Amino acid sequence: MTGVSTHAAGVFDSVAEAIGHTPLVRLNRVVDDIRATVYVKLEYLNPGGSVKDRAALGMLLAAERAGELRPGGTVVEASSGNTGLGLAALAAARGYRTIVVVPDRVSAEKKALLRAHGAEVHETPGLRPVDHPEHLRSVALRLTAEIPGAWFAGQYDNPANPAAHKATTGPEIWDQTGGRVTHFVAGIGTGGTITGSGEYLKEASGGTVRVIGADPVTSVYGGGDGRIWYVEAVGHFRHPETAVDEWPESYHTEVVDRIERIPDVEAIRILHRVAREEGLLLGGSSGTAIAAALRTARALGPEDVVVVVAPDSGRAYLSKYYNDEWLGSLGFPLTTAAAGVTVGAVLGEVERDANLVAVASGATVGQARALLGERAALPVVLQRPASGPTVVAEILGAVTAADLADAPETDPVSEHLGTPLPFVGTTEPLARALTRIGGRPGPVVLAHEGRAIAVIDATRLTDYTEQEETQ
Repeated sequence: MTGVSTHAAGVFDSVAEAIGHTPLVRLNRVVDDIRATVYVKLEYLNPGGSVKDRAALGMLLAAERAGELRPGGTVVEASSGNTGLGLAALAAARGYRTIVVVPDRVSAEKKALLRAHGAEVHETPGLRPVDHPEHLRSVALRLTAEIPGAWFAGQYDNPANPAAHKATTGPEIWDQTGGRVTHFVAGIGTGGTITGSGEYLKEASGGTVRVIGADPVTSVYGGGDGRIWYVEAVGHFRHPETAVDEWPESYHTEVVDRIERIPDVEAIRILHRVAREEGLLLGGSSGTAIAAALRTARALGPEDVVVVVAPDSGRAYLSKYYNDEWLGSLGFPLTTAAAGVTVGAVLGEVERDANLVAVASGATVGQARALLGERAALPVVLQRPASGPTVVAEILGAVTAADLADAPETDPVSEHLGTPLPFVGTTEPLARALTRIGGRPGPVVLAHEGRAIAVIDATRLTDYTEQEETQ
């Protein structure tokens, strides 16, 4: 698929030919007392910076062969960033216009990279059900219909996606390990990487290779309820208003033997360790995958070989997983020790077990008033059928008595939302938290490991500071 150079090894006639043949690097220090060998396949060394270059090329070539994409045409895709980047780079080299629709939670670096390749970036709210006109796919399909000569890549349901990995990623791993690979681990997003690579490795090994999916703990793939998580480009989010939850056709569930459900905090911790102890700066979904690989390897012996896919580089996430301000504000572990006392230390451990009092988005104004009572304000959270932890990203806004003063009792509370409450994280240095919220009095949301765990009064934080200053 990637072509063969007629020149010296490593010299290619186009960027398309340079895709693939990424190295395996053994993990040596983060494996602790694990006896099995664990290799990471460094997919960020593809020209576009991620494993998605493989699928992007496969889909483009298939569309050209089928006559769906013609010279001067426009490539349209709905993407969390990486597939869009691969398509944008290849499209630029082949003379196509590119439009990528991304959710608003995508990192700033990814959006900047897309624009650097000349792609037009359309940002849309991430909290939309599948059939909503502002949903990622809905926007992309509308643009495809409006633009003459446009082609929608549709990575989630495009058979060329898993086919690209069956033709390239799987064979590379088999050859690089000399057929010794016993376990293959990859995150599940569109499902293309784990499906195509897994199918090849199972066929090549006569069915002995075990395929393990790495999935965020709340993702639907592994049995979660679909709540938002913070590691990008992996898992399956389900909006509670989605009537029919359709899984990607690129994901063949029968290929996967087991799914490891990885919380964000575990993925982020391993990212920091791998960067500091192995010299590998990897993206968020790589943390999810490596955490799953290490869990798998702990039960194995010295004869076993685990290969895990690292989809992209941490350079696209410097504003997130390697940024202590972002990490601290959500209560995630910092990359370095906190300077000074933290919010969590001021409030005490008891706050981490607190139960958040919040208004569900499906409540009426009357129900919200009753719950609000004497409280100054309450967050309004995305309503889900089952109770569970509230992720900060699923807070839609807040309500106060003033917001509801003139509202009819039977109105949906979602029609009377006020400004979301500020939030602070348990791991955040107190001084930084107070600066970020402007030292304002009143209610703030306390976050721990990405979850909203309580509403507190900011004076609890400012009072501590004032006491310290007078001592």
